[in-house]
Amino acid sequence: MTANHISSLHIRSVPVLDQDEALDFYTTHLGFEVRDDIDMGFMRWLTVGVPGQDTSILLELVGGPQHDEATATQVRELVTKGALGGIFLISTNVHATYAALRDAGVEITQEPVTQPYGTDFGIRDPFGNQIRINQFNTASADEIQDAYQETSS
Repeated sequence: MTANHISSLHIRSVPVLDQDEALDFYTTHLGFEVRDDIDMGFMRWLTVGVPGQDTSILLELVGGPQHDEATATQVRELVTKGALGGIFLISTNVHATYAALRDAGVEITQEPVTQPYGTDFGIRDPFGNQIRINQFNTASADEIQDAYQETSS
């Protein structure tokens, strides 16, 4: 095994179609804080994160220096379809989080569901990016695996 000296995950990029709208959604509805908002000339470096956590999300405008226009068009289509992955968040009270987001008009893709690992639900940001919000229970990995094997038998 090669010693690669990686010590943590720092930033995860989320493609967005409008950075101001993304900033409003992630700060107002999800409670994230602004980490960086820098006009670099060729792009805006806009990061947000959960207060008290080191990992940030780069709200990355589709296009810019990393995509030619044809690629940017394809990426925009994939974003709106929710086809580019997503993020997973943890809540200390998943039912209260669900109620607050529902009442705020956030698009809910799945209501809270109890799973072997805990309870979670799905939302989409204004552009289509998938977000799962979970409250873990105390089940071990083996207990979770056993529960899924029982349901698939």
